[in-house]
Amino acid sequence: MRLRIARRVNRKTVRDERRVTVREDEVSMRTRLRELRAKKGWSQAELADRLEVSRQSVNAIETGKYDPSLPLAFRLARLFGMRIEEIFEED
Repeated sequence: MRLRIARRVNRKTVRDERRVTVREDEVSMRTRLRELRAKKGWSQAELADRLEVSRQSVNAIETGKYDPSLPLAFRLARLFGMRIEEIFEED
């Protein structure tokens, strides 16, 4: 049996060839990214350029529609001189 996993906000969808099962076991996260970006005086586009991602990605992270990959979370932490846990908190 082959499984394909797709991430969704606050839910995990596991698909196989016969059925789709949705589990509500993901942890909800809160981000301080908008606040930190504002303190630096950066627009979403400026932050996106520094991170080498799209402005839409920054917006999706700020609004909680997207959780960043681990490498991106580390880049954010380095950019702001903080630990990942200081930027992203469990809801």
